[in-house]
Amino acid sequence: MKKKLLSLIVFSLIILSGCNGDGKVTDSDLALLKTTHPPAVLIDKNTKENLDLVQNIERDVEEMKELYDVAVVKSNGDTLVAYKVKHLQRFHMKKIEKKMTEMLEEKYPDENFVVSSDYKIFIEAVELQEKMKDPDFTDKKAKEKLDKIIELKNEMT
Repeated sequence: MKKKLLSLIVFSLIILSGCNGDGKVTDSDLALLKTTHPPAVLIDKNTKENLDLVQNIERDVEEMKELYDVAVVKSNGDTLVAYKVKHLQRFHMKKIEKKMTEMLEEKYPDENFVVSSDYKIFIEAVELQEKMKDPDFTDKKAKEKLDKIIELKNEMT
């Protein structure tokens, strides 16, 4: 009798644990677990030239063999480049960041880059990209969010 009751309780807990949450899983929820490949984000969509610039920056950074995921967010003044380093390359993170910064500044001298390998910054960039899909999320709110992400990055250093 005790075994049947215990089995019923365990079975009930398993069923109930599968029913929590709303069932929606976003890229930012999975960003730590897998490669998300978020699209490059341009906050101030004033010209096609800027969109091409952001996509070119993303493509250039993705070509680095040490990385496996990149998020690029650009606003008028700043370009945030958040990336994830392959596991065995984590010992060389300072060298990778220096190499990336030099490459970006050489190719795009007119841009102000904020480069980060921190997972928190990467997740915040992916969340910003997801919010940009919402038509009620204005460019002003997006710019404020980007400024907060950059401020967070600067506090961490």
